Amino acid sequence: MKHSWPIGKIFGIEIRIDSSWLVIFFLVTWMLAATYFPRQYSGWNRGLYWIIGIITSLIFFASVLVHELAHSFVAIKQGEKVRSITLFILGGVAQITAEPEKPMREFFMALVGPVSSLVLALFFLVLSLVLRGLSRPLAASASYLALINVMLAVFNLLPGFPMDGGRVLRSIIWKITGNLRKATRIASRVGQGFAFFLIFVGILQILRGNFSGLWLILIGWFLHSAAITGYEQVMVEAVLKRVRAEDLMTRDFATVSSLLPVQSLVDDYILKKRERVFLVADDGHLRGIVCLEDVKGIPRENWPAVKVGEIMTPKEKLEVVSPDADGSQVLSRIIGKNIHQVPVMVGDKVTGIICRTDILRFIQLRSELGI
Repeated sequence: MKHSWPIGKIFGIEIRIDSSWLVIFFLVTWMLAATYFPRQYSGWNRGLYWIIGIITSLIFFASVLVHELAHSFVAIKQGEKVRSITLFILGGVAQITAEPEKPMREFFMALVGPVSSLVLALFFLVLSLVLRGLSRPLAASASYLALINVMLAVFNLLPGFPMDGGRVLRSIIWKITGNLRKATRIASRVGQGFAFFLIFVGILQILRGNFSGLWLILIGWFLHSAAITGYEQVMVEAVLKRVRAEDLMTRDFATVSSLLPVQSLVDDYILKKRERVFLVADDGHLRGIVCLEDVKGIPRENWPAVKVGEIMTPKEKLEVVSPDADGSQVLSRIIGKNIHQVPVMVGDKVTGIICRTDILRFIQLRSELGI
């Protein structure tokens, strides 16, 4: 089952919608059309409530997208790469390929999101005043959007890592201490504490009969998980920076001919050698790389007729690293390009190959040894 769908690109950044977004979109629309607008503005036609509810909900999520785009544009200006922005049940997330290298970069990258929400709030406030004498329903929509953008800005500024406020806190501690790991640990603990506070408040609300406390519990649980994950990510990068690609790569790798039928690749290599990826070479010259994902894209009845050279990723499109590249650079390449392996090359010669599983095994072994 597909979990997210691309809906377009903005300045080269892919915009995606997670399947969970459909749930929150329906709930927000229903809340606006069935409760909020009828209570605030009586006497409208029932259909009008739903029309304004849908319009307001769409513009609200467009505001969330603007919030994430603001983060992304600053990241791009600072030399980072942004793969995509995904809207999901708790808002939006920009997939930036690497953490900022300096504390002030993170400070401005984190702060610009809430600032953009406050700018939007001011815009919608002015718009509501302009529309007040022209269209009461549209003015009501603009007024709500002004309020919700203020709430979005304030919520994101709370010091709960990895929210914007938590990242601002981390950047300040990072600047003072000069230690990213220490700053992340402190910000992560503050984020976890804030998450527990939200869960506690949510439970109290439920005990008092207010079941909207379920949202606070859900948000708190999400923030707690994200805070732990954020700290673990920094620790992993710190570990990987100490090793080089040649320490992670597999030197004993098999090569296959570009003329090999896919059926033979499956029978004689993937199943027998129990490997997912193979370099493709003819007469000692690298032609490309073929992996299990390439095979899965071909109907099984076509395996005997299709050659490896037809489904491989050609050499010209390969992401490669040098043996002295540090492990964090390798991981960044793999994540940034959404691939499963990279060849390690010296000039035109392949000296090894690194798969995601190699990196995971390396980290797991160090963790089990307590290193």
